[in-house]
Amino acid sequence: MAARRAQTRQTGLVVTVSTARDLTWLRPITSPAAPAVRLVCFPHAGGTAGVFHGWGTRVPDDVEVLAVRYPGRQDRLGDPFIETMAPLADAVTAALSGWRDVPLVLFGHSMGASVAHEVARRLAPAPALLVVSARRPPHLLRSRPAHFGDDDLVIADVKRLGAESATVLDHPELRDLVLPAIRADYRLTGNYQPGALPGVDVPIVAYLGADDPNTSTADLREWSTASTRGFDLKVFPGGHFYLVEHESAVVADLVARLSDHR
Repeated sequence: MAARRAQTRQTGLVVTVSTARDLTWLRPITSPAAPAVRLVCFPHAGGTAGVFHGWGTRVPDDVEVLAVRYPGRQDRLGDPFIETMAPLADAVTAALSGWRDVPLVLFGHSMGASVAHEVARRLAPAPALLVVSARRPPHLLRSRPAHFGDDDLVIADVKRLGAESATVLDHPELRDLVLPAIRADYRLTGNYQPGALPGVDVPIVAYLGADDPNTSTADLREWSTASTRGFDLKVFPGGHFYLVEHESAVVADLVARLSDHR
């Protein structure tokens, strides 16, 4: 197995860059024998790779779906949380080094959109497409008190957004299991305010739920400044988690866009 150790440019963190297929950070949702394109999916704050499990039944046979596995949850429960953006993006970028034999398309929802964008900035060669969902571009991000508040504030914010995990938080025994990951991710997003960044040489598509309480179409159009290769915007019915209720329509639109890169 060929591998090398490299120092990341932003943090000095030493990571292993390997030509092997790294499954620590990535969970295959589909595993075609001869994929034409890979769709890499980045979950929201507090989210897990399982959020994208249903996507595997909605893509063509030659599309490989990979979901990013953040540490500190599900089968990575014993791994320490990462609460700043650079080491998280560095680690996922390194993990993807063994999956570059076909074009990569990155999809990130909410916090995952920021992580996907940072990974797109690091990948060489660049991914074929970046799809950002329900998240402002870097120069419009701002911290909120709930990022650093007590448990009640964090829980109230999760419920305001309508996350599936909100019902879990009503059960004390389950709350203690999932709340630490949510708080860690809120600290990450609260600390990540990079301002304007150079445009990536990747086309960007922005997705949004029409009734999202956190973002607007005007916010999402600002992603056009983050790409030197073009931009498109698609609005779906629903709120911040529109992609759960309208999974079929979301994946269908993605698949249509993937056809240009397969």
